[in-house]
Amino acid sequence: QVQLVESGGGLVQAGGSLRLSCTSSARTLSTYAMGWFRQAPGKEREFVASISWRSSSTIYADSVKGRFTISRDNAKNTVYLQMNSLKPEDTAVYYCAADSGRASTIATMGPGYWGQGTQVTVSS
Repeated sequence: QVQLVESGGGLVQAGGSLRLSCTSSARTLSTYAMGWFRQAPGKEREFVASISWRSSSTIYADSVKGRFTISRDNAKNTVYLQMNSLKPEDTAVYYCAADSGRASTIATMGPGYWGQGTQVTVSS
C-alpha cells in the first residue's frame, strides 16, 4: 500500500506562486511514476502533470504548460509541483498520484494510488 501525503497548499493572489510537495514512507516510491491532478468545485478531477521515476519524462496539461513544473527527489521520496503565474481558474484541490507504470499511464489512464488532497485558492 502506497500512502501519499500532500502539503504546500494555501491562499495566493493571482500572479503568485506556490510549491506543492508530496511524500510517502514507501521505499518503492522512487521507482513509481508520480503525478498531480486537481478538482475544482463542481468539476471532474483533471490531470495536471506527471513525471517518470527517473525524471526522464514529464507530461503537462495544456492549461498549465509553461507555468507549472513537476520534479522529484527520489532520495527524499518526494515529488514537487512548482506553480507560477497562478490564475483564479487554478483554484482546486490538488491530488498527488502514483503508479507503477509510466508517466503516460498516469496521464491517460489514471494512477493506482491517490493522496488526500491539498487546497489551492487563487484570489483575483
